[in-house]
Amino acid sequence: MASIQLSATPKGNGYQATVTFPDGVSMSSEETYPTIAEAITAAAIKLLDMPERLAALDRPRG
Repeated sequence: MASIQLSATPKGNGYQATVTFPDGVSMSSEETYPTIAEAITAAAIKLLDMPERLAALDRPRG
């Protein structure tokens, strides 16, 4: 089963959103957010903007 991790990392006076895919590729936001909840939400929205990455999770591996 594939898993995608959404995380919030402290950066400056806030938190940076990060999406990590099963292959180890991660993408972080350029902006910071004042709360962990806002950073996680931003990561989820970022994930929705990458439908090709989500579709790749369902392709057979071989």
